[in-house]
Amino acid sequence: MIENEYKYRINKVIDYIEKNLNEDLSLQDLAQISNFSKYHFSRIFLAVTGETVFQLILRLRLERIASLLVHSRDSISDIAFASGFKSLSVFSKNFTSYYSESATNFRKKNSNLNKVNSNLTKNYLESSLYICNQTKSIKWKTNMKNLESIEIKELPNIPVIYIRHTGPYQGDNELFETLFSKLFAWAGPRGLLDSGPFKTAIVYHDDVNVADKSKLRTSVCLTASENTVVDGEIGKMTLEKGKYVIGKFTVNAEEFQEAWDWLMGSWFPTSGYIPDDKLCFELYPEEPDNGLFKVEICVPIKI
Repeated sequence: MIENEYKYRINKVIDYIEKNLNEDLSLQDLAQISNFSKYHFSRIFLAVTGETVFQLILRLRLERIASLLVHSRDSISDIAFASGFKSLSVFSKNFTSYYSESATNFRKKNSNLNKVNSNLTKNYLESSLYICNQTKSIKWKTNMKNLESIEIKELPNIPVIYIRHTGPYQGDNELFETLFSKLFAWAGPRGLLDSGPFKTAIVYHDDVNVADKSKLRTSVCLTASENTVVDGEIGKMTLEKGKYVIGKFTVNAEEFQEAWDWLMGSWFPTSGYIPDDKLCFELYPEEPDNGLFKVEICVPIKI
């Protein structure tokens, strides 16, 4: 279908923008990535996404900055410049326009460092870290329910194929079932489910606490060879190698958000680690059993 082909090309552009938000992004370069002419690219991008390409770039930069203000200790100016703004005054004007308050006030109200209440701190202090002799890695023991383990680990590049959804998704189990069904229906006839062990994953492109809920992006993924040829609405990307904190949980469908909230709002602020601005994702090593999901929540950390 032509519609799916257009989505595929536009998703390639958005993936590129997401990885290069701190760079100068020209309309001509982005049009080349989409394989549309510059003139048609602008119109098609707006039709598919509901935003012009530069509106999307500005929004993603501001939402990334807002997320970093919550989780990072870096100065506001350093965050703004590292996210692609060349002028602090231009950044301040745009941030205040988008969030209806200054970046300074936003950080004061939302910083995770300010959110850690006595109960969260107490829960963390009742945990302990140790060195796992088998994996030679640091692990933590905590009293967080549903947590099997948490550790810092180096992950390799993980090539995946994906189908993407834009819009609200939290708590919508039927949506994820539909997306996975579409992905498997595409992958099965092409032998991708028979070519060896595979994992499924869900990638979250935006911070749900700061992003426009109507434009949240999530990608339902299947590990595959980087040489896999994709078409239509099926895209491919690589989950970047690097150091991650990996929380392994066993949860039901209603407990995913609790696991994420604990990891980001309780563990991180007291761990000494800072989240990086690469993609966060969930890896599923096995099929759910009796409504319970074994999930590895993977969050990149700064080295």
